[in-house]
Amino acid sequence: MAPDHTMRAVVYDKPFHVTVREVPKPKIVHPDDVIVKVTTTCICGSDLHMYEGRTAAEPGIVFGHENMGIIDEVGSGVTILKKGDRVVMPFNVACGRCLNCEEGRSAFCTVVNPGFEGKHIHLWLEVLTPNTQNHSAYGYVAMGPYPGGQAEYVRVPFADYNALKLPPGTDHEDDFALLADIFPTGWHGVQLSGFRPGESIAIFGAGPVGLMAAYSAVLRGASEVYVIDRVPERLAKAKEIGCVPVDFSKGDPVDEVLKIRGGKEVDRGVDAVGYQATQSDGKTEQPNIVLESLIRIVRPTGGLGIPGLYVPSDPGAPDSHSAKGYISFPFGKLFEKGLTLGTGQCNVKAYNRYLRDLIVAGKAKPSFVVSHNLSLDQATEAYDKFDRRIEGYTKVLLHP
Repeated sequence: MAPDHTMRAVVYDKPFHVTVREVPKPKIVHPDDVIVKVTTTCICGSDLHMYEGRTAAEPGIVFGHENMGIIDEVGSGVTILKKGDRVVMPFNVACGRCLNCEEGRSAFCTVVNPGFEGKHIHLWLEVLTPNTQNHSAYGYVAMGPYPGGQAEYVRVPFADYNALKLPPGTDHEDDFALLADIFPTGWHGVQLSGFRPGESIAIFGAGPVGLMAAYSAVLRGASEVYVIDRVPERLAKAKEIGCVPVDFSKGDPVDEVLKIRGGKEVDRGVDAVGYQATQSDGKTEQPNIVLESLIRIVRPTGGLGIPGLYVPSDPGAPDSHSAKGYISFPFGKLFEKGLTLGTGQCNVKAYNRYLRDLIVAGKAKPSFVVSHNLSLDQATEAYDKFDRRIEGYTKVLLHP
């Protein structure tokens, strides 16, 4: 049992190594804060970018941007929430007051990440870090000074805005945990593509976000959903929810989809892979391969949704251009086909309330992607196995 002033947390040590150890327990530092006792926190594919040393993350960062739990302490300025409330937090921290937040674009809050505009200094920003990011998240490199929630407790700033109340009890715990990131992000990818009910769509990547994008397309009335990946367990999950799995290790996936469809392109496409996309061997990285495939596979005047992560710099990039965030793709073909293109992190608050209600009503059960429920103390082993894609590790939930 940790002393009152410390807690257990997952801490990044070096590439391919995290440990669970004692760190300071968070405190309320602004009247708008709450402290949440974490009941479930998830390992995300985005965490692996840091875990693998593919970001500027430094040793000591506490991971965890997908968090839910019970409110343990409440700041004096909090008016909607109370101690004992069950809540889930969007992975992106937002103020709720800036222009972007007022317009529903909480992923692009201009206040919470110091350095974005260079002039916001607030009490709730414990540490000013020089960066030019316009995103903020718990436990993520260059995304503000907010320790992650792969821990016993997490501090939530601007809590009335950032914490979504859930029904009390323990029902739907695994489903609700996915409201922090992957379910809204998958939905967002489909939304970015301009999708309309009755259309066909191709999803590249069947990791948790890709499967959530496919599931969202099914829920929203897609006529056909094609899911491209090479991991058998992931493709099997896609088939379970009524999608057509396409294994890109066995041939060009665009050619395969066109063959299935008699040469007809799909209406929409989603990139749920991002900058670490690979060729058919699953090892040789080619950052532009999914973008090229999307432009080929989507019909003229169709749309592309790109929630897959791309970064302005990549220490482990396969070439000098992508190392600086420059990704080449056939823009001429994009223009010729009149394709629309939507990108960016998910504005979780634009969707999480409605997706919560779909879960409560029994209309959605996103937890079908969850492969493992483990204790926080098993995090070191879980990161290793998830990173190596072994023993069926697809989506891991940790419980402090």
